[in-house]
Amino acid sequence: MKKVGFLIIGLLLLAAVAASGCIAGETETSPTSTARGGPPEDRGQGSSSGELGMPDISVLPYQELSEDEIDAILYMAEEEKLARDVYLTLFNETGVQVFDNIARSEQTHMDMVVELIEKYNLTNPIEGLGVGEFRSKEMQNLYDDLVSKGSVGEVEALKVGALVEEIDIKDLQEYLRRTDNEDVKAVFESLMSGSKSHLRAFTGVLSNRYGVAYSPQVLSGDEYQAIVG
Repeated sequence: MKKVGFLIIGLLLLAAVAASGCIAGETETSPTSTARGGPPEDRGQGSSSGELGMPDISVLPYQELSEDEIDAILYMAEEEKLARDVYLTLFNETGVQVFDNIARSEQTHMDMVVELIEKYNLTNPIEGLGVGEFRSKEMQNLYDDLVSKGSVGEVEALKVGALVEEIDIKDLQEYLRRTDNEDVKAVFESLMSGSKSHLRAFTGVLSNRYGVAYSPQVLSGDEYQAIVG
């Protein structure tokens, strides 16, 4: 079920993306930290604004999980950690505020998935790991590749952020098609809403601050436009 191949393909395609034109990005606001400053159009973007609230799975019935659902939960725990860790690292590398804001949201996403893991007594694949640390060799390599690509400069960093969110959306679309568990649906739908919000934030900064048009690497053109408007 893992979709790590999409990330690898996306990394290769990123190098070929032409930075031209302008896409109308949606600006989102929140009272998140403005540490290290940044231009006004950058501050506050990429918070949980526009996302679904964190679902309370304690009120939902305990339902037996399929193997597909277990795999999806464990993989999304790693994927949300990957997103958070990449954004924290790229914030330190670039100082672009949107990475700090979205990393905070990704922490909330991680907490949602961990709540599922704990409710169903699964083994948490990210427990005890620091930023940039993964038990999966594939995920570790992806983290290293994404950070390397994003460390080239602010524009490339933002493209990496947008790519990660595309991957999240694509994976969640597939996982939602395969589950009938109310808990899993509630959490994954919330994650999906967040990923769409984050994709708008990254592409909005690229457009508004740098005049760069982002070309989707994983989603179709129609899917992408439906999200970013």
